[in-house]
Amino acid sequence: MTLSLPIDPQANELLGRSPLALLLGMVLDQQVPMEKAFSSPYVLTQRLGHEPDARELAGYAPEALVELFARPPALHRFPKAMAARTQEVCRALVERYDGDPARLWSDAADGRELLRRVGELPGFGRQKAQIFVALLGKRFGVTPPGWREAAGDYGDPAAHRSVADVTDPESLRRVREFKQRMKAEAKAAKG
Repeated sequence: MTLSLPIDPQANELLGRSPLALLLGMVLDQQVPMEKAFSSPYVLTQRLGHEPDARELAGYAPEALVELFARPPALHRFPKAMAARTQEVCRALVERYDGDPARLWSDAADGRELLRRVGELPGFGRQKAQIFVALLGKRFGVTPPGWREAAGDYGDPAAHRSVADVTDPESLRRVREFKQRMKAEAKAAKG
């Protein structure tokens, strides 16, 4: 079980083996296409010339990290803000989990604790935390008791709501349709 996005195969491989890359992909999954968000950890690795760990990114010179994020093609639509967010998340990992992102989920006793831990990270509201819990459970076998309930609607095995549900081009199409429908409904409710 891994993530299967239509991105560079090496980017998918990095997401499958690097808990930090996977988490950073989720951090960046905001106001950009999910393919862009989840391929950016691989691009960052290429720009650094090696695979970084949380301690390195937590201690990186902020201006230099912004430069890495902003260099064309930028890693995110908002490179300065997302470089800072990446650094904040890495600092939280160092402070709370000794720099090991996998401990975020491997030490969680149940789904509620996992959701709480993820939700405590900078930039993770409830919805984003639920999506990440669903992603861990559906694609990476992280299934503490109650994980589906903690993930809410994103934990539904038949859902096509988020990156957690992408397994092939057809499921990606269905996730995109769902997101477009939600945006249209939200816009109609406002107007």
